Amino acid sequence: MIAIPPDVARKLGYYVYALVDPRTGLPFYVGKGKGRRVLDHFSEVAESRKREMIKALDHEHLEPGIDILAHALPDEESAFRIEAAVIDAFGLKGLTNQVRGWRSIETGRMPLKQAIAYYAAKPVRVTDPALLVRVNQLYRHDITSTELYEITRGVWRLGTRRESAHFALAVFEGVVREVYTIRSWHPAGSTPYSTRDLADVRAPGRWEFTGQVAPNPVRDRYFNRSVARYFVRGQQSPVVYTKC
Repeated sequence: MIAIPPDVARKLGYYVYALVDPRTGLPFYVGKGKGRRVLDHFSEVAESRKREMIKALDHEHLEPGIDILAHALPDEESAFRIEAAVIDAFGLKGLTNQVRGWRSIETGRMPLKQAIAYYAAKPVRVTDPALLVRVNQLYRHDITSTELYEITRGVWRLGTRRESAHFALAVFEGVVREVYTIRSWHPAGSTPYSTRDLADVRAPGRWEFTGQVAPNPVRDRYFNRSVARYFVRGQQSPVVYTKC
């Protein structure tokens, strides 16, 4: 395996790189670092999809190609941002990376319509008995309607006050992404999911609702509007009650 001389490492500075499958010419992993970071992958022992690919190539007496995609970057944040953009461009399905890049979900690849809706979102006052449900951790910009419903409806640590809520608003980064009518509440993991593993939703003491997209007069009142003011900075709970 090639070495990186110290004077070359200094000139490279912070860089973004890709490990390339020599059989296809396509990247299978994207990363960022400085010094000999890119070479460290070949001495890793922890199992991962990336490690499996390197071992598979070695079995065929092949080595991954190493492409430097950008270098001499001014700081680590710049490397993070470029790494995230490249991962988004290729997509996780074509890479062995486990997650999208740094802050990619907030500032990375998204449809222009979603970017406009996000930055142009006007504040709205919630006048209905509702739950505002932050779905930041599981949200994706290419999320399907079924996936969004299923990450919004459960599973939450709530008391009996939940019964007073008529609607649930799916909130990402302070903006309402969908509005649901709540039909009924059930113990977590007791109703079917089609996009979530039941092992992730079976949680004693937590709850999930079943429902449907709210009627247009209600949905239009809140969809793509900002409810950020309802979430206090540092608040731990992902759920906020309004008018309940």
